[in-house]
Amino acid sequence: MNENSNKKQNKGGRTPKTDPSIHRHVFRLTDEENAKLLSLFEASGMPNKAKFIISLLFSKEMKSVKIDKGTVDFYMRLTSFHSQFRSVGVNYNQIVKLLYKNFSEKKAAAFLYKLEKQTAEMAMLCQKIIQITEEFEAKHLKK
Repeated sequence: MNENSNKKQNKGGRTPKTDPSIHRHVFRLTDEENAKLLSLFEASGMPNKAKFIISLLFSKEMKSVKIDKGTVDFYMRLTSFHSQFRSVGVNYNQIVKLLYKNFSEKKAAAFLYKLEKQTAEMAMLCQKIIQITEEFEAKHLKK
């Protein structure tokens, strides 16, 4: 019986915090101020409004990340175009090998002449794309 009285009884529940937040402050905002606070909160990406306000009050570091959907879309299209451009280069090498393997020198040279014209047009197109990309970066991707 002595052993049973020495054991602590478990009351259950959550273990108490070492430093609980027990102080509460209330303030009121106008519609404009509330809209501004909410937009800052959404831009911060923090999961909790209370922690966001505390970080603003005590000047803790707050990060705000904005994602421009147009820029992301442009980047994705440019990436897919680049992969298509590489596949064209691989096909170009395969065509040249097949031309020399299956045709006479004269016919292969004629086909290669046509292929060179198309390649020159594609190179000009690539230069235009690079120019457009640089303009886009200069105008819209400010760091």
